Amino acid sequence: MRLLLLLSVAGLAAFLCRRFLDPDSPFHVLDRPGARSLHHQAVPRSGGVALVTALLLGWGIGWWGNLIPWSSVSGRIALGVVFLALVGALDDRRGLSPLARLPVQLVAALLLVDLAPTALDLPGLEWRWSRPVAVGFTLLFVLWMTNLYNFMDGLDGLAGSMALVGFSTLAVLGWLGGAQAFAWSAALVAAAAVGFLYFNRPPARLFMGDAGAPVLGYLAAAFVLWGEALGAFPLWVGLLVFAPFVVDATYTLMRRALGGEAVWRAHRSHLYQRLALAWGGHGRVLAWGWLVMGLCSLAAVAAVIWPQARGAIFWGALLAWGGLVLFTEHHLRGRA
Repeated sequence: MRLLLLLSVAGLAAFLCRRFLDPDSPFHVLDRPGARSLHHQAVPRSGGVALVTALLLGWGIGWWGNLIPWSSVSGRIALGVVFLALVGALDDRRGLSPLARLPVQLVAALLLVDLAPTALDLPGLEWRWSRPVAVGFTLLFVLWMTNLYNFMDGLDGLAGSMALVGFSTLAVLGWLGGAQAFAWSAALVAAAAVGFLYFNRPPARLFMGDAGAPVLGYLAAAFVLWGEALGAFPLWVGLLVFAPFVVDATYTLMRRALGGEAVWRAHRSHLYQRLALAWGGHGRVLAWGWLVMGLCSLAAVAAVIWPQARGAIFWGALLAWGGLVLFTEHHLRGRA
């Protein structure tokens, strides 16, 4: 029955995506090329509505049918998803300023403060936190993940692929840790991403929009915190799963800030955007993205299966990411 539920969520997401491609659909909202766009023509951006609708229905059926155990955590996460999806859908239609979206994002983040980690637990280092520090970290973490996922949603298939690979990996980590409700809840996110990704693969016929990308970022933060609270994996292992997005977005923000740029303005200077412009398309960048996502996921699973290797995996991942960023910058400058 759970497998049938996964297939149904993927099918519903695909059905709604196809429906929203119809110009007569009330959810047919066009994304017109702008300062941060890599596309050159208007494309519908209602895919997030389809993805979130299928996911929430899947969770609801799973809870109602006792296929997925209900918990207060999953209920709060679903409520946060509803808040963000509603304001995102309004943003897609009318356009809202970041300051107008921030209060809703903060409310959604506050729903997760019970998951605030009590310490920063890294291989060879444990830093105990006071409650105010833990809550402050959690709010900043959720807000940053919510927004960085939106920043990274600018290449055909990229955000959907990260959702598919990332939440599938979290489902595996939850299963390995004996957290069945966590695992199946994450698997349903991945299933909804499959239905959307069919229409978002290059060349994309449908975009995710603000009703989808910030929601996926919020879910990534929520599930990383939830998995850590359950003891299924350390916080850094969950972050490693989403490192392709976390590293690019964080590095780009820091580089632009240090360069004196207005970091709040739209741009096309993320590593993935610069690679797409240098290589003249989306497909090759997406293929490299899948490779990096896959390696990060394998490393995260290995860290859970072999706890004794966590130190090597942690420091190896840091060195690998540093080398990859430097190599990418060198490559891009060589093509300039």
